[in-house]
Amino acid sequence: MVIGASFDTVEEQLTFADTEGFGYTLISDADKSIGRLYHAEREPGEDYYEYGLPRRITYLIDPEGRVAAAYDLSGQDLAAHAAEVLADIAARS
Repeated sequence: MVIGASFDTVEEQLTFADTEGFGYTLISDADKSIGRLYHAEREPGEDYYEYGLPRRITYLIDPEGRVAAAYDLSGQDLAAHAAEVLADIAARS
């Protein structure tokens, strides 16, 4: 299962999902509570902090609900990132 989360409102998430044709669930984390738990909230001095944007991180959660791996997308090619995550999933299966 794939779930995406951002600090956008529900309305912004719906518009984004419709525009981009997303086939997976998006969660609105407008109060940043999920982002804080997963260390995705940027700290003062980090790039884009002043815009309130979260870090771009992918988490692989195991069947028991534990974080099995975390991938920081900073400066990464999205296609290469997806291939890395899929390869990691295959190796764990």
